[in-house]
Amino acid sequence: MSSDEDEGFAGGLFGEEDEPITQVPNTVETYEREPSLVNQDDPLKTLQIRLVGSHPLWAHHLWNASKVFASLFDEHPQLVKGKTVLELGAGGALPSLVAATHQPAKVVITDYPDKELVENMQYNVDQNLKSLPAGLVNVQGYIWGTNTSQLKAELPEGHTSFDVIILSDLVFNHSQHHAMLKTCLELLTPVTGRVYVFYTHHRPHLAHRDLDFFKIAERPVLDEPVDPDDRSLLGYGFKTDQFVTKKMHVMFEEDPGDEQVRSTIHGWQMWLP
Repeated sequence: MSSDEDEGFAGGLFGEEDEPITQVPNTVETYEREPSLVNQDDPLKTLQIRLVGSHPLWAHHLWNASKVFASLFDEHPQLVKGKTVLELGAGGALPSLVAATHQPAKVVITDYPDKELVENMQYNVDQNLKSLPAGLVNVQGYIWGTNTSQLKAELPEGHTSFDVIILSDLVFNHSQHHAMLKTCLELLTPVTGRVYVFYTHHRPHLAHRDLDFFKIAERPVLDEPVDPDDRSLLGYGFKTDQFVTKKMHVMFEEDPGDEQVRSTIHGWQMWLP
């Protein structure tokens, strides 16, 4: 998958000057939605997901977690129907594209504000969702943990938060756990809203670091200010529950570690009581 740095692969790019990216041709992956869940006359039964050719934020892969996410929304469309949906770190944005087909109130798709990433997400929306109402889906660049006003501005009238937040294969970015959770805390609808977190332990020896995401999420929010240089006690007050486990193929054959671990997709939901 990458070098064995345990601080996450995006840590050097968030808040720092971008390094030059070697241009590699884009690729396209076809996603066939489950025939039993989609009308075979539906023009959206097959989605063409264009991926950037190569990118340090790993947006050049269509992750297994995103495919399981897409299946979840097809199996349970009520999870997104009539709801406001936000995806962070979307890459090819497959979960958001499928969510958009189930009559949500709004879908906002985001990734790091790199021109190539944002343009590619918009391309996937334009190419796949032509038959859906204009304005239903918004695409924009966003850095986790920063001001959320630009995201709130896309909410439909009468909505002040997002009912569904999608995090697809992001928890391996260990240095970004607090930033992701800060954004989720600010934007999620309390009580009824859900953050859906799907991931694979691509580096089994660092699985405990992946799972720290949920430990941090569950810590109570402190009334007293926390030293900004010490996040060891900082919490976000979420409740969490693991509800999906699915086996798929191993994405990175050359990587070390137990293949059973590296081929398993885990799905969690989080909410604010």
